[in-house]
Amino acid sequence: MKNLLFLAMLCVMGASYAQILSLSGNYEGMNLFVSNPIKSDGYGYCIDKVLVNGNILPASIQTEHFEIDLRLFQLKKGDEVFVELEHGEGCTPSFVNPEVLLPFSTFEITAISATSEGKITWSTKNESGKLAFDVEQYKWNRWVAAAEVLGKGQKTTNSYSIDIIPTSGENTIRVSQTDNTGIKRSSKSITFTSKSKSLTLSPVKVKTAVYFKAEQVATKTKYEVYDAFGNLLKKGYADHIDCSDLLSGIYLVNFDNKTEKIIKY
Repeated sequence: MKNLLFLAMLCVMGASYAQILSLSGNYEGMNLFVSNPIKSDGYGYCIDKVLVNGNILPASIQTEHFEIDLRLFQLKKGDEVFVELEHGEGCTPSFVNPEVLLPFSTFEITAISATSEGKITWSTKNESGKLAFDVEQYKWNRWVAAAEVLGKGQKTTNSYSIDIIPTSGENTIRVSQTDNTGIKRSSKSITFTSKSKSLTLSPVKVKTAVYFKAEQVATKTKYEVYDAFGNLLKKGYADHIDCSDLLSGIYLVNFDNKTEKIIKY
């Protein structure tokens, strides 16, 4: 009886030293690679067991680097994957290429439209994972992020709709995604004309603040303030900009669909 109790205690103590490193994502057709250092006591390798969705990896893991062949688990593209590395204390294994479980941007736009009020609507197909969509406006001589929507990630039709703040006059917008490769994929651009009134900025020579107005009425707009060296100093959404903390000099202000110069004194 004493021997049985002693063995049970050893099992519990051994379990208490087990550590788990996990990774989750979706199967995208590629395998994982693992770095497996020597145990702290110098005997054997760090990882004792590898589980994929709760199933033991049927392969040798007693080597410095090894591959987790996800094909062994009859996974289909897009299937959820949860990998666990059970290892001892005093050593830390790592996933060499964890990004392979992240989705790739594969969406196809089937329809995209916009109203004069700035409601953007689009539909997609062939998404391979839940990646964010960026709705972008072309203004200030570049594409600027206007809104973000999490993708649904379905192969079948996905529908989206979101409101943005349009500039006065003609607006050009598109929908984009950037996946783990860092490459941006964008839809074709479309244009629409908003009913927003053109804004003005005053005063040009400023001491404390500049104000945005449409037909003499204070109006909020998205804005950016840059110094003469191209450094972004301020950005926001308001009907005025506090300039009291700016040093004397020349600044460029992006607002509405315009860029104008102000002088702080």
